[in-house]
Amino acid sequence: MDEKGRFPDRSDRRTFLAGSATLGVAGLAGCLGLFGGDDDGDDDGSDLTELGYGRQGQELGGTSMAEMPDLEGELSVYSGRGEFLVGNLLSYIEDLYDDFSFSPQPRYGNSTELANTIVTEGDGTSADVFFSVDAGSLGMLADEGRTRTLSDDVLEMVGEEFRTDGWIGTSGRARSIPYNTNVLSEDDLPDSIMEYPDGVDAQLGWAPGYASCQAFVTAMRILEGEDATRQWLESVVDAGIATYGNELAVCEAVADGDLDAGFTNHYYIQRVKDGREDAPIATTFTQGDAGAIFNVAGAAVIDEADDPELAENFIRHLLSTEAQDYFAVRTFEYPLVEGVPPVGELPSIEDLDVPNMDLTRLSDLEPTVDMMRDVGVQF
Repeated sequence: MDEKGRFPDRSDRRTFLAGSATLGVAGLAGCLGLFGGDDDGDDDGSDLTELGYGRQGQELGGTSMAEMPDLEGELSVYSGRGEFLVGNLLSYIEDLYDDFSFSPQPRYGNSTELANTIVTEGDGTSADVFFSVDAGSLGMLADEGRTRTLSDDVLEMVGEEFRTDGWIGTSGRARSIPYNTNVLSEDDLPDSIMEYPDGVDAQLGWAPGYASCQAFVTAMRILEGEDATRQWLESVVDAGIATYGNELAVCEAVADGDLDAGFTNHYYIQRVKDGREDAPIATTFTQGDAGAIFNVAGAAVIDEADDPELAENFIRHLLSTEAQDYFAVRTFEYPLVEGVPPVGELPSIEDLDVPNMDLTRLSDLEPTVDMMRDVGVQF
């Protein structure tokens, strides 16, 4: 880093990447300010401010970008991941190589809508890579025959439960129970989602209009059956669980003491704690059921990609140590590459009791929404 806080040119920057994996948190956090960035998308993405190496004073696993093939050429990415979350990462990758660019600039939007656009565009699609927020949209494209088979060495970068031949997960999110530590302990909360809400003496909250919540109820339909899910939803309505517009609001209400516990993805809890270090909120998980479902964001090479090798090498970069640590530090998701831990006091993926199911089935939301409305859930 020079005296103005900028990184050197491309060749020197790659040398920095190769050597930085051995740095501890004190050295690199001080240099990069990796724990202080605002999540407002205003950074120009030209440095590693949000890409944290050496957290907790430890080396990270995986493969550095410096060890990956150079990117050369033009690439079109359709991204269902928001620009405010991943724009800095994509800009950093683009700036790393003199002869590589996104052309046109990444197209951001809703994952389902972008997947349908690729199908509709057919052979004329300009998309080379689809970067999705969930497995359902990736599975739909693969089922339509619109993804290319990935190389074995790429697929082997993550566990087999997080990929198929036609797409690969890049980061993950676990369903969880945020709870207020001033009111409850972990022992007060059931480890089965089906024991909620009747099995816990607490004011609960959820965000039933949120896609992640609807995917969780979809998982319940798949794992527990239609009748059991309907009964669970009816008990939720009868209990008068508080409704919020999104899951971050649920976690903020838990931390504020307006709720005792709730149903959310795990990373919203970490976002609250990131902004309020002493917030009385903690995370617990149910065991082996819909309440513990683990979904993934991921990427695929489109069948009509102009340069499939370039597209696949870009996906390798999303699975690099730097990118995996970015997902942990910036988005608070679970990295999927072995040796890169999540941020916060969270169990490893291996220690989570995740139900065994095809994640692509979580995209079947319409019957779920119909059931929720039928029993009186207010969105």
